[in-house]
Amino acid sequence: MNQKDAEILAALQNDSRQSISKMAEEMGMSSSACHRRMQSLEGAGYILGYGARLSAPKLGLKLHALIDITLSSQSKEAMERFEAAVQERSEILECLLISGQADYRLRLALRDLDDFNRAHRECLADLPGISSVQTAFVIRPVKEWQGYALP
Repeated sequence: MNQKDAEILAALQNDSRQSISKMAEEMGMSSSACHRRMQSLEGAGYILGYGARLSAPKLGLKLHALIDITLSSQSKEAMERFEAAVQERSEILECLLISGQADYRLRLALRDLDDFNRAHRECLADLPGISSVQTAFVIRPVKEWQGYALP
């Protein structure tokens, strides 16, 4: 990846709806060259897809929970069972294998505490092999993720 590729990735992270011709013009290259580079970046796995960032509050999702999960066993089989179960739950937005006291950190976006109670009983309680659950609620975002820092 060279500097022009990094510029293309940064421009796409900032606004993936902009036209290729507009992006190419701002970078001083032809539309066809820009499009070829984008296709190359897609083929190489730098670009995983395109999408819109949605407003959680507008969708009624006003409660964000960060949930640390510790498994009763850290065997390969126990971790694989847990990870497979997490993949099946749409309530779980993100699952990270982490270091430290907990094994995993989950992120959920919910309507309110009643919705969290439902998710806790119907989703989290059904996940296999859990020995402990610690939940923290987000009071307010200070800096939300906007994309990766690029050179």
